[in-house]
Amino acid sequence: KSRNDFVSEVDKASEQAIIETLRKTYPRHAILAEESGEHVGNEYQWIIDPLDGTTNYLHGFPQWSISIALRHRGRMQLGVVYSPLNEELLTAELGGGAFLNEHRIRVSSRPSLDGALIGTGIPFRDESRLDLYLGMMRQIIPGTAGIRRPGSAALDFAYLAAGRLDGFWELDLASWDFAAGALLVAEAGGTVTDLQGGDRFFETGDVVAGGLKVHRELLQRIKPLIEQEQQP
Repeated sequence: KSRNDFVSEVDKASEQAIIETLRKTYPRHAILAEESGEHVGNEYQWIIDPLDGTTNYLHGFPQWSISIALRHRGRMQLGVVYSPLNEELLTAELGGGAFLNEHRIRVSSRPSLDGALIGTGIPFRDESRLDLYLGMMRQIIPGTAGIRRPGSAALDFAYLAAGRLDGFWELDLASWDFAAGALLVAEAGGTVTDLQGGDRFFETGDVVAGGLKVHRELLQRIKPLIEQEQQP
């Protein structure tokens, strides 16, 4: 599609199958899908990433997933992230909690970044903010158990919700990358915000997430860099 942003026949086939299935039950709902774009409809909108981690898939790297979310009047209602290789289905419903293969999940209760395992995604479509990102990494790494960049943001959010990661941040994501995952984290007791600690992450694509205390410390560490970026 663009530099370092690949699409496979599997992406297209997966998306078509998902849309056809949804259309049978919800013919009037709107759809926002990564490959085919926006399909007009009513106030309900399905947000679909048919294969999150296409580069991994094309290289045989076993870290990719399918992400589907439902939004109603701007508010996320349902989220599903499926990892076919691991046969793990993570689901969340607004106000109903988050589940992994029908078992309730919660974000980790780690009290700080000390010993925390943090997920991330390195900018690959647009390298104009790479220096900002690397500065964030330098600020975040000290004292942690390390940084992981597996290559599927949807799974990163799912693993955060399941307590496998303690925190996460990434820049310039598309809404289909994290629509389902953000609800998973929220329903698992975590916090998802933009870099300012606000709720504009769907607009900016810049996301910080984690349990309450880890999330707060992530924001504190990157705050000076964000302020510096905003200076004229």
